[in-house]
Amino acid sequence: MTESRLLRRLRWRVEAGLVRALFAAVRTLGLRRASDLGGWAGRTLGPKLPVSRVAEVNLRLAFPERDAAWRRATIRAMWDNLGRVAGELPFLPALMDDPGAVTVEGAEGFDAIARAGRPAIVFSGHFANWEILTPTAARRAPTAVVYRAIGNPLIDALVAALRQAAIGGGTGMMQPKGTAGARETLAHLRRGGVVGMLMDQKMNDGIEARLFGVPAMTAPALAHLALRFRCPVFPTRALRLGPARYRVVVEPPLPLPDTGDRHADIAALTQAVNDTLERWIRDRPAEWLWLHRRFDKALYR
Repeated sequence: MTESRLLRRLRWRVEAGLVRALFAAVRTLGLRRASDLGGWAGRTLGPKLPVSRVAEVNLRLAFPERDAAWRRATIRAMWDNLGRVAGELPFLPALMDDPGAVTVEGAEGFDAIARAGRPAIVFSGHFANWEILTPTAARRAPTAVVYRAIGNPLIDALVAALRQAAIGGGTGMMQPKGTAGARETLAHLRRGGVVGMLMDQKMNDGIEARLFGVPAMTAPALAHLALRFRCPVFPTRALRLGPARYRVVVEPPLPLPDTGDRHADIAALTQAVNDTLERWIRDRPAEWLWLHRRFDKALYR
């Protein structure tokens, strides 16, 4: 083992130890106070970080008609929400077990599909606290979620354990992005399972769709799978009602195009996904994570 690999593993252990200690300290506060503390830390420190410049660019592109004061307020509120997500994360299993923490609206169609044992796709984005979406779905139907693994595998395992515990008595699988995850996603749909995807991040080798009228490279995997299996695609988002209080809204499935031109159908369905995300963002801009370089990299220079 080379020295660099030894140092990397040592760094992983130190980082994971710090995260475990932080989680233990946060748990002593209780869920409500941890959420409030996270919100205070987020809105106090976040706007001062360099990454907030990415949010500024994104907001200028998405809302060119709004002024600088509105953008600053939105960035501050976004950081408040993100801090609360961090503060609530160590309590995720307890949050999901609290009958008053998460209410679900509009899930009748999804539940009918689940009872019939038919495949379905649920998509969302980084809204409010996106961590509650997987356990919400998995407690209703066998659900596999494709996610981007954390660079430190020890921290990734720690967070994965929290997510798995939050599923409770449900059935859920977390599949990291990659070839193996893609194979398991296909197999899961063939078995009549549900696949969850977050669709609001840039994919450089995706296809071009529009978001706020701006070209945005977007992953086409959802459209490929939905058209291949002709399965319903449920837009689903979380709305923050307060500290550690949420409403999950399941919307009716998106229409599946069927023109006979597969490339055109994939493009149309991918655009419909982005249109849905844009509608949600316009509705509650402070609850979306504006920190991704969602558009062409030249726009951020």
